[in-house]
Amino acid sequence: MSTTIRRLTGLLLVIVPFVFTACFTLLQIQFEYPDILRQPTADVLTKFQAGGPQLIAIWYVLTLTAVLFIPLVLLVQRVLADLEAPALLTTATVFGVVAGLVQALGFLRWPFLVPHLAEAYLDPAGGEARRAAAAMVFEAFHRYAGMAIGEHLGYLSTSIWTFLFAVLMLRTTLFNRWIAVIGMALALGIAAGLLEPAGWEAAGAINAISYLAWALWLIIVGIVLLVRRTEPAALSAATVESRAA
Repeated sequence: MSTTIRRLTGLLLVIVPFVFTACFTLLQIQFEYPDILRQPTADVLTKFQAGGPQLIAIWYVLTLTAVLFIPLVLLVQRVLADLEAPALLTTATVFGVVAGLVQALGFLRWPFLVPHLAEAYLDPAGGEARRAAAAMVFEAFHRYAGMAIGEHLGYLSTSIWTFLFAVLMLRTTLFNRWIAVIGMALALGIAAGLLEPAGWEAAGAINAISYLAWALWLIIVGIVLLVRRTEPAALSAATVESRAA
């Protein structure tokens, strides 16, 4: 692993989650996100329309963070390429790429589709039929692109990538053991969002808090890579077992 690759990976691990957190915070303030996602269609579209171009821009930047997560995952694979765990590393990378892709697909509806639907739904001259059609299209995309692809597959893939990444951390001297343990716990917190459709009311809150903490965790991992001056070494199997204990 070259120093350039390590530093580039560290830089992305700092920038991407920082921008993600900034966008998430702005959406909370301006759009009541993510609570707004479970509100009636009329409330969502009205609130979205009131946000104007600034809200659309925030959603677009948030989409870019999901896209940038894909090269970030590939760079992490390069950083850990010297470990003797090719199957585990490849599996983690696949789920990481899928996580970035499905999150981007879920977010894309907000800057491109929802503005048109909100305009059609709230147009006073549009008529009831147009309002009903706009609401139906919104709800269909909201459930499929949002809940199924962006949320369900996004939570699943992100949690698996994070957990496997944390497991791989235990196999190298590059990261502290507690960074790995915290990553595993956050992976479980993100995965809790999968249980929200089953009726577990706390799942959404646990997932949202875990995502914000996960972004901070990634920033810390990135800082470790940026300040590291010596090349990491792979740990022996016995050492890995002792660190995991």
